[in-house]
Amino acid sequence: MQSTQHTAIVGVGHTEFTRWGGIADRSQFQLTAEAILAAVQDAGLQTRDIDGFASFSNDANEAALMQVALGIPQMRWSSMVWGGGGGGSIAALAQACSAIESGQAKVVVVYRGLCQGQSRRFGRFGQGRTHGNFVYPYGLFAPPQMLAMVMQRFMHLYPITELHMAEIALNARANANRNPNAVMGGKTLNLEQYLTSRWIAEPFRLYDCCLETDGACAVIVTSRERARDMKAIPVEVLAVGHGSGAGWGSGPLGSHNMPDEDYASTNSRLLAKELFAKAGLTPKDIDVAQFYDHFSGLVLMALEEYGFCGRGESGDFVAAGSIRPDGSLPINTSGGQLSEAYVHGMNLLVEGVRQLRHESNVPIKHAKTCLVTGGLGVSPTSGAILGRL
Repeated sequence: MQSTQHTAIVGVGHTEFTRWGGIADRSQFQLTAEAILAAVQDAGLQTRDIDGFASFSNDANEAALMQVALGIPQMRWSSMVWGGGGGGSIAALAQACSAIESGQAKVVVVYRGLCQGQSRRFGRFGQGRTHGNFVYPYGLFAPPQMLAMVMQRFMHLYPITELHMAEIALNARANANRNPNAVMGGKTLNLEQYLTSRWIAEPFRLYDCCLETDGACAVIVTSRERARDMKAIPVEVLAVGHGSGAGWGSGPLGSHNMPDEDYASTNSRLLAKELFAKAGLTPKDIDVAQFYDHFSGLVLMALEEYGFCGRGESGDFVAAGSIRPDGSLPINTSGGQLSEAYVHGMNLLVEGVRQLRHESNVPIKHAKTCLVTGGLGVSPTSGAILGRL
């Protein structure tokens, strides 16, 4: 493997995950600090070793205040990524890597904390985005409604059915049932339950939509050279990036102004090509993947856009069991955002690292590479390819 990156993830941490409103004894800020401290401990570092912070849009856990709370002597880097829908989750990792590679920081923490019961629910109408003026008059008040239109087009163009979407949800739940940290860890799900669940926004049923949860996650990033001396097994960032195709604007979350030929997509085609080129890999080289599963159907689109199957072939791909733990491309092995927790994608990054450190509750034997994506079908979107150092 040839990488253009020179960074590695050396620590991961998270708090407990609960249903929306389940954490009331600490503030969102305290919860996020806990996740950072857990990641620092996992790396065998001290808080004084941190000199940078990276997060993404709509985060209330300001870096300057976190510096004071954690007693960090000097902050040399802080950044936040534009864009909603979790598209910036892995973009925050990209900015952390850029800070280290450019010499502007030595140890950067990438973090996200959500206590939606204390602030607001991201899936509820009333976020106040200016571009909402273009969609609210048509009844598109929340992400399920906005992205349902994209999925309807995809199912119109290609032989994708509700059973294929069910496979994404059922795989996530089965994996979560082996994960003691998962919100849905103790609740099984079968096909009959899936098919009889209520509609949220056709073609999305209840179990096609991600959870709404409280919790926080963090990862520690440093140089590849320094990573070799860390306590935990380092996981190399082989490639990472973020961006958007032409004409997307705020995409389905704002104006649905994507080009017609790219409408039924996750906005990932260009990014996918760049990531594999940077890493010196092909889709066949990926051992396990963590797709941003805010809605089941968009995972099907992403499987195609990242090159794991041809256009319109994702239904057959998942029907063959390819995404199961014993398949050719196991995905969302912690349960993902459909069944583990919704922390705007940061829990997917944590799981990707744990897979390559052979610490996952659903271990994929001999896994050496992992794809992790940020929010799908939004702008910007993001992704990374990780490798065992």
